Formats: sequence, structure tokens, C-alpha cells
Amino acid sequence: MASEEGLATGGALRLGEPGHPPAQGPAADAGDATQAERTIARTAEPASPAALARRRVRAETNGGANGNGAAHALDAPHRRQERRPRIHEGPAVHAYRGFAWLVGHLPARLAWTVGGWVALAGYVLWPTKRRWVRANFGHVLGVPASDPAAGRLARAAYWTYARYVVELLRLPGLDRRHAADLVMADGLERFKELVAESRGTIVVVAHLANNEALGAGLASHGLPVSVVADDTAYDELFDLLRRQRAVWGVQLIPWRNLRAVYGVLRRREILGLLVDWGYRPDGIPVRFFDAWTTLPAGPAVLAARNGATIVPVLVRREEDGRFRAWPAEPIRVASTAPAELLRATQAIADELAAGIAAVPEQWYIFKPIWPDDPAEAERLERLAGQMAADRGGEARAGAEAALP
Repeated sequence: MASEEGLATGGALRLGEPGHPPAQGPAADAGDATQAERTIARTAEPASPAALARRRVRAETNGGANGNGAAHALDAPHRRQERRPRIHEGPAVHAYRGFAWLVGHLPARLAWTVGGWVALAGYVLWPTKRRWVRANFGHVLGVPASDPAAGRLARAAYWTYARYVVELLRLPGLDRRHAADLVMADGLERFKELVAESRGTIVVVAHLANNEALGAGLASHGLPVSVVADDTAYDELFDLLRRQRAVWGVQLIPWRNLRAVYGVLRRREILGLLVDWGYRPDGIPVRFFDAWTTLPAGPAVLAARNGATIVPVLVRREEDGRFRAWPAEPIRVASTAPAELLRATQAIADELAAGIAAVPEQWYIFKPIWPDDPAEAERLERLAGQMAADRGGEARAGAEAALP
């Protein structure tokens, strides 16, 4: 349900991320928004601390206020202005098909082993990613990024990612019966209970173990699953990946198809959102492990507006190659008041941190999760205090603000 952009940029499942209503149809985007949606976007509440902070931070990061703003401001796919050149699309799709065919015909263990060494070569040859990953694991362990323990976990994460890629590419060859066997049944009954009693279920996950297998497993047990996916790279590749997921019963929703997202919740189905895709200064401030960062507002805003229940789902790979997934305590959001959004998003952060801490070597994220500027961390702490004190008003965020 989630993948690093480098593998299949347009179609990695985001059971998750990192919220969202445009025209019915696969190509719907912001330009197709209804009048009601445009009205929402125009009526952002100027007095909301969250809204004011969002505007201020966007202005600062657009101007590079931190001097190295690129390290602190990662654009979400729905805010990117340029798509990749179409001349690259055909070769990319053919390369993906060819690589998937090769991986699908190799013995699984051989594919994992070769993939792992290739991934470790990337760790050595891509210093920026290496620095980010080591910094992330430094926060998880509570040690400096230079500590050998952070390096060991970083290398283990690269190896985990290689195995995930192999599993992802082999997954389309599985029938629904085998897809159902990927996820152990011990946590499914509780999950089915939560779905049955909820007015829509927002599943939030991190880049942990294999969210693709989780989506396929849930859908194969009769649970309707839709996930928000990045469709901003190659249309043809996105369509291919969408068709593949549909075979398992998982529906892909493009980032900007807000109507489809709200439709999933109106039908009281499962919406998957991935929330740990990288630090963005306009998210909701949370304490995550040992420091301040942000998570997207989307899950909490969507839950508040639709009466849906947020269910963090924690996944881990077992020794036999299957996956154990268990739902954390459900999170219900009473309103879009800043204090309520803050509370719900902090609860998400706490549950995901617990899942990552249990199997940190299975967490693969190749972008900075925490800001590296102490002044930015102080700003987030101040903003959290402001939001916690604002319990009265509704934070009338626009449709775009609900996106992860």
C-alpha cells in the first residue's frame, strides 16, 4: 500500500498518507472540483492558528527562509506542478514490466538476495539518502546519526526495502486465495468488528514491512479497500498498477480525486492512507519518538468531517514470510477544532511509533522525517501549544489541506 517513489512512482499504494471530493473518473483533478469544493477552499478560517501557520510556513519555505529550505519542505504529489516527460513513459512502463517478469521467474530467495545487495550498493552510492535514513534511525534509537547502531539499522532497512520490492513485483502473480494467506488471521476479526461498527474506516500506516500485502490480504477476506496513490508521474504506469490491484480487490484512487475519497467513506468502506512520507512544515505538529515533527492533517480532518474512525494498523513480517497485522485502538475525532485535530494526530503518531519500535529494521523511509533545524522544532512546539489552546472554533481548512 505504500512504496518509495523510486520504484513505481505513479502507483505505489498509499494505504495511507499520508485525506480528500473532483469529478467521478480516473483522471479527475483539482480543475474538476465542484463549486462546493471551490467554496471550501476559498473559505479557510483566517483566525485558525493552524491556517495562519500553514500560510506563514508556505511563504517562508517558498522563499527559502531556512537557507536550505529543500530539506524542510517536501512537496506532496498533489502540489507538484510538473509531470514527468511523456517521452520517458513508454520506456519506464516496459522496464517495469520486464523487471517484474524477471523477478517473478527467479526463485524468491535468489531475488531477495540479489535485490538486497543492489539496495546496499544504493546505500553506499547515494549519500543524501544515507544521511537521511541514518538521521531517522538516530531518532528511533535516541542516538546521534553517526552512531554505529543507527548505521546498522539503516542498512537493515535497505535490505528490507529490497525484499519488499521483490514481494511487490511478485504479488500480481498470486491468485486471491494465496493473497488472503499473506496476512495472518489473528488480527482480522477485531479489524472486521471495527469496520462493521464504523461510519467509514480510515486505515493509517507507516512504511513498515509490506503494506501492499496488507491491502491484498484484507481485500481477499472480503473487506472493501481503497488506497490513495500518487498518480503524478506516468499515467500509463499508474493505470497498469491500478488494474493489477483491482485483481486483488484493492482500488487505487489518484491523489486529487477528492470525490472518490469521500465516496469511499460515505459507503462505509476502508480508505488507506500512508502518513510517514517525509517532513512537511505545514502538517500538524506531533512528538514522534524523541522530537517534534509533523504528520498530515488529512486523516483527522476526514474523520471529523465524515464521522469516520481512524484505525492505525501495525504490520510486521514474520519468519515464514507472512505478515501479522493488528489494529491499534480506534481514534475518533469529534470536530475540526485545532485542539481535536492535534489530539487525534498525536494519537496516530504514538501508535505508529509503537509499531516501528517493535521492528525498526522493517521500517523503510528514504526521506527526512524530522526537521534538522532546532528553530523549526521550536516553532512546531509553539504551534502545538497554540492548537491545544484553541478548542472552540472549527478549523475550516480547504480541501487541499486535508490531503496528506
